[in-house]
Amino acid sequence: MLAAKNNVSAIRFEVLSKVAESFLKNNFADINDLPQILAGDKALRGSVAKDVRVLKEQIISVLGFTPENEDLNRSLTDFAQSALARKSAPLATMSVLPSACAACMKTRFTVTDMCRGCVARPCELNCPKKTITVADKAFIHQENCIKCGMCANVCPYGAINKAPVPCEDACPVGAINKDENGFEHIDYNKCVSCGKCLVSCPFGAIVYNSQMIDVLNQIKSSGKKVVAMLAPAIVGQFGNDIGKVITALKKIGFAEVVEVAEGADVTTLKEAAEFIERMEQGEPFMTTSCCSAWFKSTETLVPELAHYVSSTKTPMYYIAEIVKNKMPDCLTVFVGPCLAKRIEAEKNPNVDYVWVFEELAAVLAGSGIDVNTCEASGFEHVASAQGRIYPVTGGVAGAVAHIIGDKIPCKREAIDGLNKEAFRKLKMYAAKKSAGEFNLIEVMCCEGGCVGGPGCVVTPKKSAVMVENYVKASPDLKDMQGNK
Repeated sequence: MLAAKNNVSAIRFEVLSKVAESFLKNNFADINDLPQILAGDKALRGSVAKDVRVLKEQIISVLGFTPENEDLNRSLTDFAQSALARKSAPLATMSVLPSACAACMKTRFTVTDMCRGCVARPCELNCPKKTITVADKAFIHQENCIKCGMCANVCPYGAINKAPVPCEDACPVGAINKDENGFEHIDYNKCVSCGKCLVSCPFGAIVYNSQMIDVLNQIKSSGKKVVAMLAPAIVGQFGNDIGKVITALKKIGFAEVVEVAEGADVTTLKEAAEFIERMEQGEPFMTTSCCSAWFKSTETLVPELAHYVSSTKTPMYYIAEIVKNKMPDCLTVFVGPCLAKRIEAEKNPNVDYVWVFEELAAVLAGSGIDVNTCEASGFEHVASAQGRIYPVTGGVAGAVAHIIGDKIPCKREAIDGLNKEAFRKLKMYAAKKSAGEFNLIEVMCCEGGCVGGPGCVVTPKKSAVMVENYVKASPDLKDMQGNK
């Protein structure tokens, strides 16, 4: 992953905020000028002209389109008008910008000048394909190398370097690969919309088609109440006071703001009951998660694990159901850290749109709303500590275990981030029909939990601390149940 502070994320945010500002201030009257304005006179890609081309494609994605599937000769005004005419959310898509992909060299291991040509030669002796020879220094014959990394692991000098393709290296499901010309393409049958490629590409060549303008347009012109459903990972993303964020959202135009942790409380209770039932029926283990990328992975990559996945719905599902029961004609917008939630929303008629925190931050910037100067508001319904701890690794399983108590033995394991090693372990559990001593396995695609999602605007560690502090001041779900 790229460091949190980098030009690519800064440019992506600036594009989002300028497009939001263009809509809010003049209904896209200046949209055709934005690429040149954003590019300025400092070339980041070799020439300002290339920067302008890439920025146009990024703006097209912010307007909700998939650039690699569009006629890029169309004017941005044309794209903007098509976006405003759209009546429902565009289908969730991650895509590679045609003009931005750098066609990176294939992943390879190379020997650096730190090599001493040592007598031990562990690189040569441990290479499974015998593709390393040593004279004055080690040499890797690339045509036979299988990229296992064993040589780099055993070199006493750290003299062997891995040069990855960042997007391919980050993808946990092998959904992004090169075409015959070396450019990257995403296999939509495999892609789980986790967004790891998005935050790993050093050229900003990967984008998601945003639903930001769709929501703003609905607020402005639909005449319907638009309700924001805030994922618990919101805590710490926009300062210390969640009450000020609620007020800021209402200033944007949201009629109501509800806490998705309220839905998490429903998930916790139902999942605890399901776990007890499964264990009493002799099941070896159950996986628990609110991660849409994980659910999609079990459909496409590891179907052998599907049987062990909890059938309980996610917090987003339950809070959307609560909101729609209360206001059947409203429009709901899930606001969270996760791009994969857009896939889940497409299967749920109660969820109309999905924003990530990055989009919310861009709208706040584009509308000139400073969260810190807002008066604090409150949620109508207060969620529990267990519902609010969901976005931190171990939070979901911990909440479920808390409700289970001593009713039945519960031994937890947390898969903290999906990668090849995590999938190997999970596949082994399925094959053996056992997870060893564990019987409740929490699986999260993002390291650190949802606070490490691709749509976050602060670092996972900082967000996790803020979430945990918020949880300490929250009521216990058991007590809340006892008061009913």
